Amino acid sequence: MPDDAQRITRILTLNSIAQVGLKRFPPHLFQIGSDITGPDVILVRSHNLHDMEIPESVIAIGRAGAGTNNIPVNQMSARGIPVFNTPGANANAVRELVLAGMLMASRNLIPALRFVETLEGDDQSFNLQVEAGKKQFSGLELPGRTLGVIGLGKIGRQVADIAIKLGMKVLGYDPKITIDSAWSLPAEVQKANQIEDLIRRSQFISLHVPLNDSTRHLINDSLISCMQKNTILLNFSRDAIVDEDAVLTGIKSGVIRYYVCDFPGRKLQQQQAVVTLPHLGASTREAEENCAMMIADQIMDYVTNGNISYTVNFPDVVMERGTPYRVAVANANVPNLLGQISTCMADVGLNIHNMVNKSRGEMAYTLVDTDKAVPQETIDAIVRITGVLMVRYLPISESSERA
Repeated sequence: MPDDAQRITRILTLNSIAQVGLKRFPPHLFQIGSDITGPDVILVRSHNLHDMEIPESVIAIGRAGAGTNNIPVNQMSARGIPVFNTPGANANAVRELVLAGMLMASRNLIPALRFVETLEGDDQSFNLQVEAGKKQFSGLELPGRTLGVIGLGKIGRQVADIAIKLGMKVLGYDPKITIDSAWSLPAEVQKANQIEDLIRRSQFISLHVPLNDSTRHLINDSLISCMQKNTILLNFSRDAIVDEDAVLTGIKSGVIRYYVCDFPGRKLQQQQAVVTLPHLGASTREAEENCAMMIADQIMDYVTNGNISYTVNFPDVVMERGTPYRVAVANANVPNLLGQISTCMADVGLNIHNMVNKSRGEMAYTLVDTDKAVPQETIDAIVRITGVLMVRYLPISESSERA
């Protein structure tokens, strides 16, 4: 088992990652490039890793963004590889785009723009056409309207906050909301106990949930039948959260006034009352830089200290260094494994200075600080324990201290 902290860590970038993030990696400890062979870490944005054979050398994957549908997460979990992401780093960019979508729909801005582009004639004729045509684009104002926010993560909370500041009423629904998220919600957000209740009471509905088996086609014929007439539906989360056929049917029936989303597709193209944008949610310089800096810090802390924060498949485990000698173990969440790790260390007279073990579903992760150097035979013994997926020995060296 190599001494990970004392050698150069090789990082393969498969998309353009903002330099302000990449520059956070100390060059004497990290080698970064798009042509790295045998990488320790892979950094991506949208590159599809499902079509790629992930090298055996990889110990971590970092996604400079929130969604990880382009990464074979289950396969990485089986190998003990954490998949990091950056939830919230692009929250303001998405929040501003959701607001833009609300305004485009409520004020009929897209058809109004298209109308103006079709006008011909001299100035007098042009002005007459403008005055005669503008009535068909009469819209509505946001204050006093109700926005239903489905998913109250960082983006959902920020969307709720800006809507409240604009004078809107806000309903929130998130059965998996964390305690920290609940504490940071604006006090004015009313809780909906059922998604159907939120949909019935909202004139605007904004989606902010991850795509998984439970959220695929979350918005379907059944839920659309609960909507008020002329509901404005906004999807800046993931395309498959919405059943597009059901939405188009809802538009034709007058239930949905506008569907505004960030996921263009042939089925939605040139449909009336549909506004599709070319996946602009995180497409700001600030969001790209925030994501790059956040993922760089996460990867550095994991490579150097074994600490894990913001992954989609591992528990968050962060422990301050108590000694220079640390072992990190990724393992299946099975009984007595922690005891076996402790026994391996006790057999060679190692004293455990500090230990943290946490689990998340079928995955568990352990950090152990010992009072003296861990011999290679102990690392090998831990590797041989049934259920152990990856072991890393992370002693502090002079090179890692300079980081």
